[in-house]
Amino acid sequence: MPDGLDLVHLIFYTILSIVPGDGKVIGQHVWGYADLEKRIQMENDTILPICSISKQFVCLTLAKIFEEDSAAAKADAALRDLLPATLADNKDLTVERLAAMQSGIRDYWALSVLWGAQVDQHFTLEKDAPAALQRLGKFHFEPGTSYSYSNVNFYVLGRIAEIITGQPLDDLLAEHVFKPAGMASAELAPNTNERPGPSVGYEGPEQSGFFQALNRIEWAGDAGIVASLNDMIAYEQYLDQQHTGPKSTYRLNAQEPTFIDGAPAFYGWGLAHDETAGHNSVGHGGALRGFRLNRRYIPDARLSVVVMFNHEADAGAAATYLLEKTLLKAEESDSVARGDAWEGAYFDPETQLATTVKHGDGKGELMVDGDKVKCTSPYEAKSRSVTATLSGDVVTIHRPRENQTITAHRIKPSSGVNYEPYVGSYRSDEIDSTFHVAGGPGMLYGSFDGYLGKGPAHLMKEIGEGVWYLSCQRSLDAQPPGNWTVVFEKGGDGAVESVTVGCWLARKVDYVKV
Repeated sequence: MPDGLDLVHLIFYTILSIVPGDGKVIGQHVWGYADLEKRIQMENDTILPICSISKQFVCLTLAKIFEEDSAAAKADAALRDLLPATLADNKDLTVERLAAMQSGIRDYWALSVLWGAQVDQHFTLEKDAPAALQRLGKFHFEPGTSYSYSNVNFYVLGRIAEIITGQPLDDLLAEHVFKPAGMASAELAPNTNERPGPSVGYEGPEQSGFFQALNRIEWAGDAGIVASLNDMIAYEQYLDQQHTGPKSTYRLNAQEPTFIDGAPAFYGWGLAHDETAGHNSVGHGGALRGFRLNRRYIPDARLSVVVMFNHEADAGAAATYLLEKTLLKAEESDSVARGDAWEGAYFDPETQLATTVKHGDGKGELMVDGDKVKCTSPYEAKSRSVTATLSGDVVTIHRPRENQTITAHRIKPSSGVNYEPYVGSYRSDEIDSTFHVAGGPGMLYGSFDGYLGKGPAHLMKEIGEGVWYLSCQRSLDAQPPGNWTVVFEKGGDGAVESVTVGCWLARKVDYVKV
């Protein structure tokens, strides 16, 4: 098992070996508890939320709907109606760009922090989601030019499917995917607080004890499907049969996408393309507070793996480990020693985001904003998705899968910071949010008011050169933004006049001091 994965953490998994015409399960194990307090054990037919894996189900459904000649035109009209004119008027914003995470639209689960959401707040499809669409503000990059994960894309795609067919999304999913795939117990259950079955999701590390994760979010399109392990086995068998057909819907959806400039992309139609155990793979992960999942299919080996956790261990690492062991992939050689000058915080003026580089646990390993990379020379480090190079006080980070390169300079720490000029309130009319900065010598706190309410206070840490981190470790959704970058701007008289707040999922939100 990889580090941190043992029989306590690996709640259940299955490996599927698919042979032509007949899917065969070659490895399967289920253990642990669906509900620790009630001592209800996990079973093959226990229902769990599959979270963002739902996205590919929506795309399969849309592809079936698009077989009707007039559907594409109706979908484009629905897209323009659902979004505000500031976004909808852009001719490069298309259904295909939404499905490829290339829309450039900020993620509304990240923005919920700036709209004043509390951690356990109820977010409704009827009231809150439509209001969010009208407060997204501008693009944080032009559609088609880059990749950024945004749940808005798939909420909108689900609504488009309903608008052009006149049918609810749950009926469409059942008609076009669940029934054809033989997924007997799968269904759309948008309210995460009212899931069918006994399963409970757990937060917390083993050291401190697990506690039940409360979810009160309503999903549709971006997540919301629930299914059992038996359902997911049936799905994998169905997909393999689909993939062998040259004109099948799944095979068409699984073609590798491109960006607007023709550069290859890694994500399209709810499917992430990656390299696993030396083979091309297609799949997706899923996360909700208390749950982590991953499914992956290797077409040339006709091999699938499904990992479903009702806690927050790394399901992706477990899936990779199982595939590598099944395909007998050799261990990678050690990387070279890293240079000593990497560690620090860097600032990219284009994205207005700070990047932190730290030493990792392994030889030659670095952590670049959570991405693990290994040094190939003292001043270059790589992973499958990131290449970082260091030249003096400048780090260049290339993410080819996102069609993105940033050049960031090392931030010089300040000495003797005067906290008083930063205290006050700041307003963003663009996204309808107010940012409050409070505190005094030694510590600042940031909080946000918006249409979702008055949010909690977050700790702020000064990095240097007017750049701060605002720490958000728990938010409305499963994966909080973590550190928001807060960049204060001063006028000629030295007084703070404005601030830019952003994270990778929601960049460059501008506020003016009031």
